[in-house]
Amino acid sequence: MRTEHFVLLLVGSLSAIVTFLLQFKYKQSAVRASALVGFLSGGFVFIFPNLLPTYFSHHLPLVCFGASFIGMVSSSVTKSYWVISISGVIFTVLYLNTSTYFTGFGGGLGSAACIALLVTLAIPIVVNKGNITNGFLQLKRLISKQNFKK
Repeated sequence: MRTEHFVLLLVGSLSAIVTFLLQFKYKQSAVRASALVGFLSGGFVFIFPNLLPTYFSHHLPLVCFGASFIGMVSSSVTKSYWVISISGVIFTVLYLNTSTYFTGFGGGLGSAACIALLVTLAIPIVVNKGNITNGFLQLKRLISKQNFKK
């Protein structure tokens, strides 16, 4: 792995966590928190274009803004900083490997962020105490338990 990729993985994780913190600790709306992270990262690169290498000037604002979509998740879905952090890393991996496929399509960053968050949220369903389980069976059991409580 190149050093640039490692830095982008770290930045993706941090921007998702910062957005989540802005939303819940500092009581900002999800859109405002994401916009602030995107504005600060894009503004930094715009104001100081020669401070960073060209690779970072191109990819850093996109990774920050795309990973900030993950931090917009509702607290009813997850409250874990680890889930948000891992989702940010998965988003960055998706961005680095699929960014050429999203050229010309609107919503590529949001789609990758959604996929990253869903993958991270599905890990406990797919893996249960080290054994691979059928996620659909667990989902069916969860739904039937809720029906019995009513």
